[in-house]
Amino acid sequence: MTSTILRVVGWVVALLVGAFYGAAGTVGQAFLVGPVPVGLILATIGSAALLIALRTLTGDRVNALAGGLGITAATYLFSQVGPGGSAIVAAPTAGTEWIPLAWTVVGPALMVLVALWPDVSKMQAQAQPAESSARGPAAESVAPARLD
Repeated sequence: MTSTILRVVGWVVALLVGAFYGAAGTVGQAFLVGPVPVGLILATIGSAALLIALRTLTGDRVNALAGGLGITAATYLFSQVGPGGSAIVAAPTAGTEWIPLAWTVVGPALMVLVALWPDVSKMQAQAQPAESSARGPAAESVAPARLD
């Protein structure tokens, strides 16, 4: 298989895994323990971990974008009312209407943040040759003078 085909397959897998995380996050984001939105916190942490892992392990921004698109698409799909009038996600109560709104923004925001985050490893690699050339080759080869 060529590398292009493998990359496309990787993007499709990232999209499907992102859709799984998005579906789980959409269903679980409404879970509260007292006033603490535990479901939203766990869904956000899980989605962020997925996108960071996709970006870090593959070194490809498109994988993070595909995973984020999967999260966003699943959030949109599972938030809709079905043809019979039923919804998968229950309507929020008067005090919790901000939780589904926050979850709607979290997926795309994480996708953009992770995909557009600068590649620090390449920045460090570019900085190292610049530091050694600033000292110059003469600085490394000159021995201290002996005073006799």
